[in-house]
Amino acid sequence: MKEAKHTHHFVEQYEGLIGFGLDRETDEKSLMVYLQKFADDTLLNRIIPRLSDLEILDLFNLISRLLKTHLNEEEYHGLFIKDREAGTSTT
Repeated sequence: MKEAKHTHHFVEQYEGLIGFGLDRETDEKSLMVYLQKFADDTLLNRIIPRLSDLEILDLFNLISRLLKTHLNEEEYHGLFIKDREAGTSTT
């Protein structure tokens, strides 16, 4: 079995408030919990077949737009694609 490249430790360790609208820090941590719970293999295997074609496209486009807006190419490859270490450049 190959070594795992992805982690979901935050959701397992966070013991704070989960809610939105109180303050930016709580919103950020709550979003991290929601996203890591959403990315759970068991949940994704259940929900993805139920999504419409438009919902799949909308979700893909939202994630792609956020990645393109907030990561440079080096970060995209190192943090998302994981085909190189973050902070290292091939040029």
